Amino acid sequence: MIRFPLWLGMFSLFAVCGSGCERKPASPPAQPPTEISVPIPASNSSSKEADMNKTAAVTREKLNAEVDGKSLEQFVLTNKNGLRAVVLNWGGTLASVETPDRTGKLDNIVCGFSPDNAKFLTNPPYFGVTCGRYGNRIAKGKFTLDGTEYTLATNNGANHLHGGKKAFDKYIWDAEPVQGEGWAGVKLTLVSPDGDEGFPGTLTSVVTYKLTDKNELRIEYSATTDKATPLNLTNHGYWNLKGARPENGTVLDHVMHLNCDSYIAVDDESIPTGKLTAVKDDSPMDFMKAKPIGQDFGKLTNDPQGYDHCWVINGGGDSTKAPVLAAEVREPSTGRVMRVLTTEPGVQFYTGNYLPGTPDVNGFAKHGGFCLETQKFPDSPNQPSFPSCILKPGETYRQVTVHEFAVE
Repeated sequence: MIRFPLWLGMFSLFAVCGSGCERKPASPPAQPPTEISVPIPASNSSSKEADMNKTAAVTREKLNAEVDGKSLEQFVLTNKNGLRAVVLNWGGTLASVETPDRTGKLDNIVCGFSPDNAKFLTNPPYFGVTCGRYGNRIAKGKFTLDGTEYTLATNNGANHLHGGKKAFDKYIWDAEPVQGEGWAGVKLTLVSPDGDEGFPGTLTSVVTYKLTDKNELRIEYSATTDKATPLNLTNHGYWNLKGARPENGTVLDHVMHLNCDSYIAVDDESIPTGKLTAVKDDSPMDFMKAKPIGQDFGKLTNDPQGYDHCWVINGGGDSTKAPVLAAEVREPSTGRVMRVLTTEPGVQFYTGNYLPGTPDVNGFAKHGGFCLETQKFPDSPNQPSFPSCILKPGETYRQVTVHEFAVE
C-alpha cells in the first residue's frame, strides 16, 4: 500500500528534473581527453582554511510518504568540491547528480521526476533505478537452467524486461549511510525470495553508491544466492549534460565515444540473434571515433530512430580487475564531460527513443536523455555463446561502474 500524506514540500533536497530499454508500447515491440580541469564552485565562506577542511558527507532524510508501511528516504551525498548526488531507498534510485559547467554553475544532469509527481513511484521509463534481477531482455520470458525450464513474468510484449512486473525498482531497499576517507555514500540491500517474478533462489543484493572527492560516482554491486540463478544488475540513469530539464531539449548534439569495436545484433523485438557484429568505419554503429549522438540517425532503419543496442566493451568483463573505459561523453555548450568505466562486458546505449513528452514521464520527450547501462549481454540465459550470467551458491557476484565528472 502506498500512502502520500503530503507531496508538496517533500524532497527538500531532491533537485530532480527529470533503454537500454524503457517499457515499449505494445506496437512496435519493444579518445580519452587530452586534459580536463575541474572548477571548484566558489564557497560561501570567506575562509580559505575552512574550504580546505571540507570533506565528503552524507545526510539521511525521511520523506513524507511511505510504501507498504516503510518510509521513503533520500540520502544526499556531497564531496569537498561541492558535487552532489541524491539516492533514494525506493528502487535503489539515483535521483540526481549535480555537477558544474565550465563557469562553475551546478546543475542536475540526471532525468527524473519532480517531487509532486506521483508517477515517481510507477516510473515507466525506469529513470535512475536499479534494474534486477535481470536488466534488459530475456526472450519469451523463459530459460532452462540445470535441466529445469523457468517461466518469468513478461512485461515487454512476449519478453521479460528489467526483472519483470514488480522488480527491484518497485521495492524499498534497506539503506544505511556509509563513509570512508575521501568519499561518502549509501549502502542499499534487498532480499529477493525464491520464485520472485519466476527466478530461482533467494537472492541478496547489495548496491553501494559512493561520491568521491575525485569527482567520481562509484556504484558497487554484490550478490549471493542459495540456488543457481541468472543475474544482471545495472543502473538505468538517463543523462543530459546540458541540465536534465525537458526545456533543454535533446541529447543529439552530445559527442559520444564508445570504447567498443563490436555490438550485439538484435531482431525486431530487440532480442539478440547471438551474433557479435563488428562496427565499420563511418557506419551508424561506429563510435570508436567520437561523434555527435544524432549524426547518423538518418542512416538508421529502426523506428523510432535512435540507438537501443548493447555494445561489447573492449577489455571488459573481468570483475577481478579495475574498471575499463566504456564510454566518454562531451556536451559542447556547458563543457561537461562524463566518462563511464566498468567491470562489465557490455554497455546498453539507449537514446530515449520512446520518451513521449507526457506528464507520466515528467515531460521528457524523445531523445531527451541517454542511457549507458553497464551490464551482462541481453538474453544471456538463452545464448550459450555469451559470457555466463549465472550466479551459483557459494559465489559472490561483483560489479563496479564508475562515472567520472569533469569540464573542459
